[in-house]
Amino acid sequence: MRAKAVIVALAMLTRGDAAMAEGHPLEPYVGTARVLVLAAPDGRDARLVAQRQALASARAGSAERDLVTVEAVGKAAEAVAIRRKLGLPADAFRAVLVGKDGGVKLTVSEPIPPQRLFSTIDAMPMRRNEMRR
Repeated sequence: MRAKAVIVALAMLTRGDAAMAEGHPLEPYVGTARVLVLAAPDGRDARLVAQRQALASARAGSAERDLVTVEAVGKAAEAVAIRRKLGLPADAFRAVLVGKDGGVKLTVSEPIPPQRLFSTIDAMPMRRNEMRR
């Protein structure tokens, strides 16, 4: 299931022109998924690597919470558009949790431990409703 979510996320991100024309590069996820945006100047950033490793060990928890990861790394048009929309610097690592409503819920400059990420999501009203169902 997680692999499918990543493929869908990549497909939506690669159709960047349409999403950016709508005004927000993360628009395709609104209402369907929570997004963890990982922004870094390049793929070798130590904090980006650490965040990837932390998330790799928590795939089941991510899938359970409808969480997809989108990377805004480097100078590609999609990466620049995402960083611009979220007000993120091009030269530093940031992890940003975006809720299903499209709103920013958490922005940090260090990798987020999966437990903190999941507890933040689980405290959201929409997630609490999902857990009750």
